[in-house]
Amino acid sequence: MAKQSGPGAAQVCKTLCDEVKAGIFKPVYLLMGDEAYYPDILCKTILDNCIDESLKDFNETVCYGSDVDADQIITAAKRYPMMSERQLVVVREAQLVKDIENLAAYCAEPLDSTVLVLLFHKASPDKRKALYKAIQKNGAILDSPAIRDYEITRWIIDYYTSRGLRIDAEGAALLGESAGTELSVIVAETDKLLKNLPEGTVNISSGDIERNVGISRQYSIFELTKALSGRDSRRALELASRIGDGAKFAMPMAVSALYTHFYKLLKYQALLLKNPRPSDQQKSAVLGGSPYFFREYDTAARNYSIRTSAAIISLLCEYDYLGKGGDGAATSQGELLVELTAKILAL
Repeated sequence: MAKQSGPGAAQVCKTLCDEVKAGIFKPVYLLMGDEAYYPDILCKTILDNCIDESLKDFNETVCYGSDVDADQIITAAKRYPMMSERQLVVVREAQLVKDIENLAAYCAEPLDSTVLVLLFHKASPDKRKALYKAIQKNGAILDSPAIRDYEITRWIIDYYTSRGLRIDAEGAALLGESAGTELSVIVAETDKLLKNLPEGTVNISSGDIERNVGISRQYSIFELTKALSGRDSRRALELASRIGDGAKFAMPMAVSALYTHFYKLLKYQALLLKNPRPSDQQKSAVLGGSPYFFREYDTAARNYSIRTSAAIISLLCEYDYLGKGGDGAATSQGELLVELTAKILAL
């Protein structure tokens, strides 16, 4: 039984995909979690490899959770394959099956001749209940949690490496800021990017991202954190105003990026108290990013005390609340960012 919850979802997905391509199938797959990218990859791999193309009409059933109930799924799963060693039943958006827990009895004793795939879209069943426990015992579970904001730059760098590409840390951060943390969006943006670059391009720069993905490095949260780290008031306030005026601007995402930056700074300052001259390895363990960013955090550590960094964290929590409509604030999202930036610089 293969199961994963946490940052190892990519490896579990690869392991299960490799098994499927080798003709090794579990009787039940539970594909779940807030991040849909890996469950979708595994589901597609099963669809591509489970049933021979010429036999799909007889042995492959694909349905949606909103259209079926547990009894219908069980009836389909208990059919025997025709002219094939197995049949495949895929339930997309399985979270919409109202009585899905009634599948627990079948999953406790699944047929070896059926491959049943329950694909939850950005959702998960209750892990305390019988269905989850039955699949945990007899099948395979891929639990794919959402990627956190502070993890996305590293994920992009690793993803590009897996495709035989190289992207610099600034380019990865810029792409992450533009595309967000939804992995399928990052993959789609990468595919579009490669179509616009000369064939055979391997090295991707921040300039390539800026020219082809539709985001200006000059006016980005990435640049705002740099300006704040250097306490460049004029530049920071100009950036906050420009970013806040953007058509796609969302205050919660901006606050999230700033929170990640200053939270890392606070941890880095705590490290410096213990060791004023940490190694790059020690820095990386705390900051979790490329050495490219170390200089920025060294600058910020000189410009902000630990007490100030803690105060900024508290301030960001307040503005996260306001940015989501807390207290019925009439101030626009863009004005909130300028106001927040000014208050950070005043601390």
